[in-house]
Amino acid sequence: RERGVTLGEEVGYQVRFEKRASARTRLLVVTEGILLRRLEHDPLLEGVGALVLDEFHERSLDLDLSLALARRVQQEARADLRILVMSATLDPEPVALYLGGAPIVRSEGRTFPIEVRYRPPADARRWEDTLGPAVEEALAAQPGDVLVFLPGWGEIRRAAAALEGRATLQGTALQGVEVLPLHGDLSPDEQDRALTPGTKRRVVLSTNVAETSLTIERVGAVVDLGLARAQHHDPASGLNRLELERISRASAEQRAGRAGRTGPGLAIRLWSQAEQRGLEPFAAPEIERLELSAAALSLYSFGETDLAAFPWFAPPPPASLATALQQLERLGATHTGRLTEIGRALAVLPLHPRLARLVVEGRRLGAGRRAALAAALLAERDPLRGEEGGAFTLRGYESDVLVRVEALERFAARRAGAGAPQDLDRGATFTILRARDQLAGGERDRLEGAASDEALLRALLAAYPDRVALRRRPGAPEAVMLGGRGVKLARESAVRAADWFLVLDASGTLGAERSQALVRSASAVDPSWLDPERMLTRVEAGFDESKERVVARQVTRYDDLVVRDVETGRVDPALAAEALAEAAARDLEGALDLTRPDLAQFLARLACLSAWMPELGLPKGDEAWIRGTLPLLCSGKRSFDDLRRAPLHESWAGLLDHRQRQALDRHAPERLEVPSGSAIRLLYEPGHPPILAARIQELFGLEATPRVAGGRVAVLLHLLAPNGRPQQVTDDLTSFWNVGYQQIRKELRVRYPRHAWPENPREAPAERRPRRKS
Repeated sequence: RERGVTLGEEVGYQVRFEKRASARTRLLVVTEGILLRRLEHDPLLEGVGALVLDEFHERSLDLDLSLALARRVQQEARADLRILVMSATLDPEPVALYLGGAPIVRSEGRTFPIEVRYRPPADARRWEDTLGPAVEEALAAQPGDVLVFLPGWGEIRRAAAALEGRATLQGTALQGVEVLPLHGDLSPDEQDRALTPGTKRRVVLSTNVAETSLTIERVGAVVDLGLARAQHHDPASGLNRLELERISRASAEQRAGRAGRTGPGLAIRLWSQAEQRGLEPFAAPEIERLELSAAALSLYSFGETDLAAFPWFAPPPPASLATALQQLERLGATHTGRLTEIGRALAVLPLHPRLARLVVEGRRLGAGRRAALAAALLAERDPLRGEEGGAFTLRGYESDVLVRVEALERFAARRAGAGAPQDLDRGATFTILRARDQLAGGERDRLEGAASDEALLRALLAAYPDRVALRRRPGAPEAVMLGGRGVKLARESAVRAADWFLVLDASGTLGAERSQALVRSASAVDPSWLDPERMLTRVEAGFDESKERVVARQVTRYDDLVVRDVETGRVDPALAAEALAEAAARDLEGALDLTRPDLAQFLARLACLSAWMPELGLPKGDEAWIRGTLPLLCSGKRSFDDLRRAPLHESWAGLLDHRQRQALDRHAPERLEVPSGSAIRLLYEPGHPPILAARIQELFGLEATPRVAGGRVAVLLHLLAPNGRPQQVTDDLTSFWNVGYQQIRKELRVRYPRHAWPENPREAPAERRPRRKS
């Protein structure tokens, strides 16, 4: 319009389902996905002189990847290629540095002051009750139109209904005001109607498409719900999905700025100032929150081989990249880090690799068109509303995908078959069918009926090889998925009887440690379809918790999923020791009875001397060390009872070298000989001095407190009366003889006249028991 040219001539565009361009087009506006695919198929960008990446602050994965690939081309083959990165909010320095010190051009533009008001709803679930008054407040406070930011089409419908209801009331500012939607799924004419000023004042209900991508003239006020839908990796479906989330502070400022383009404006935020302070400064880049197998496949297709060394603008988390590479191997797209024939076929399709694998396998099996429909269905929102899907089981096959595929096929053929679901979302249905036609082209399926059903279900297995689940018992809704995650089939699922099925979509995070995800979409698997090389049977040593012993079991597994587990004959001793050690590591106290005095004291002596004399290099005797000794302790044993009966402290002592054993006996002895000739046991406790409990008469003649650890640690003396009860606790025996002994002597010689109570205990003979009187 600005250049006065015909669309598709000098200026054109290309989006997902449409292209308006010709050989004469010099300025081509494309989506990020289209650009990335062009870079994959035409790496040198033949005929392109300049590449403009707009709204780069949004940091979509496709945009990050496109910048990196274009920069690689510029450095290695196209020095003449110009790259321009544009953004209203991005810090330009890192991008300029990445582009080799590119010049930075700032266009400040003209801005006007914006007043910000906060109007948080009383109930966040009923935000439309606050939206209506906020829009009326904006209309009354400012001339011009009002732009309302909402996260999606569903919220736009709710807002429109709320505003239309208020417009019927007398005296409201909404009377005579036109309410218009604006989002990406509208036709160009409907979008133009929202973008072009009319004769009436308007309230435009928009997704964040109006935040940066479009300018709506004559907007004097903005009302912002503060929410947006952003792509996140969804472990429940194995795909990237749109999720509702709070916007960032930068996005809130960008949205408010839409009210100050032509004069002073007003921004009403439907959240509190406290919530505003809690917003993240910027939205996290997609490369940090999305599943990366599609990006990895693009790089392989581009010719990259070492993805970790690829010069990203901002590298992805290493764990995310490793997971993506593993996923591609699992799908057969790569082998030992190289693109396979299947991988090259996947890279051609504008789909997530998992769904592209579904299409490619469907073609191979003769049901490519149906597979394309299923892939489009899984990529978009569910067109079948309510719980009707569970009412259909087709030709003996149980599959929530097959139910919807057949419903969509009947819709496309304009045939309302018996029992056909009537509650199809028409918008989602048309989008899915359009995507199918794009993916399938003019291809027709070679198979029909049951053969086609089976081909589609087998293609689903090829696309979701890591999502296989097996019921815990026949007929039960509970199942276990590969990887050990517990899942439960929803009541409305069409999978009613099949023991094996695919988890295609589930509620709850499958990565959470204790969650049992509810499977919303599943598809039956015939076990004969499973890869026999992944189904292995072997005799294993398993630990029976109830018997506390190792038993031999014949276990059949599909990868790590246990299919059959039965007790069998004698177990191999080495395997038995390994299984017993693993069980004991989980329950040290139960397996070893560490409260046994002999074990407890040996470990305490070891821990104490390790702390007192670290130069000896003794082990600490803690749980970590004990676990490390289990392979030795469990050798030749099959049960906890065997372990509990064994002289474990002798085995532990055997792990010390000769010097360490001598040091332990010398510097942390089990017993200490006292003047009476008795060898009295010392009581050790880590972090405390050892305790010697002895009758006072047995210590007569002992001048000073005994010491251990080469004299570094004084023994704590519990000095006992003849009845065995402590009369004094001290680590200074000399002081006791001088003061404490004389005080208690007067009392105890009366109570225990048969025992010796000499005036000078240092020189008196020690006694084990009272001497007989002559």
